Amino acid sequence: MDTLAELNAVIDRWDQEDDARRIRSRPRTIGEYFAAEQPLLAPLPEEPFETGRLSTPRVDRYSQICVMMNRYSVPVRLIGRTIRVMLHVSELVVYDGREEVARHERLIARNGSRLELDHYLEALIRKPGALPGATALDQARAAGRFTPMHDAWWEAAVKAHGERDGTRALSEVLLLSRHLPPRTHRHRRRRSPEDRCPHRRCRRSRSPQGSRRRHRTRRTLQPPSTTSQTAIAPLPAAVRANLPPDKRPLPSVAPYDQLLRLRRPDHPTP
Repeated sequence: MDTLAELNAVIDRWDQEDDARRIRSRPRTIGEYFAAEQPLLAPLPEEPFETGRLSTPRVDRYSQICVMMNRYSVPVRLIGRTIRVMLHVSELVVYDGREEVARHERLIARNGSRLELDHYLEALIRKPGALPGATALDQARAAGRFTPMHDAWWEAAVKAHGERDGTRALSEVLLLSRHLPPRTHRHRRRRSPEDRCPHRRCRRSRSPQGSRRRHRTRRTLQPPSTTSQTAIAPLPAAVRANLPPDKRPLPSVAPYDQLLRLRRPDHPTP
């Protein structure tokens, strides 16, 4: 098996298949014997029992924590803070208060590291020169989360805007994956950096024709003026006839008019 989760799924399937098996010449199957024995067993506890090991490490300046002589990344906003970590058999879950902020596959060997590129994006926007040699980038490539499509987009952004601004634009695009569905994010990556780059310099580098097109688009998105010929279509007569009578009183501004009669002594009316 490649993962422990895959092995557990296979064992569960074997258990279900084993319910139909008979032991030697016994008259009932294993599942039938268990159905007769189950009412005699003690009930399970109402509250789940936590089997993980709890620890409270401190996040270092590299946005990492050390658990069982291995290092794991957490979001950069947690640098210098003490957080809760629950270590399970196959995974490690990090909490900031009650909020889950990171989840990693557990490292079995010692002196290893498991870093998530997404945890460093805010810092990489401020320091784009740290991205090319980052260990988190190498691990993202090895895991298939940083694909050749990312590399092609990065290369085009650097060619168009320089090493620093192109790398910063890549980090901004990667941040979109937190807020956009995967299909939309992939579609935006396929387009050129000059076309859909959220970086301000990418937008300024477009042609004057593109600027005029955006200006026309903004005009079309503005709300219509009061002199517009567009009117709200009234309800059909058949619909109005079936509506219940509206017994609500007409709106009045009389309570607000009382405020006009109040005068502060230090601000007399001219």
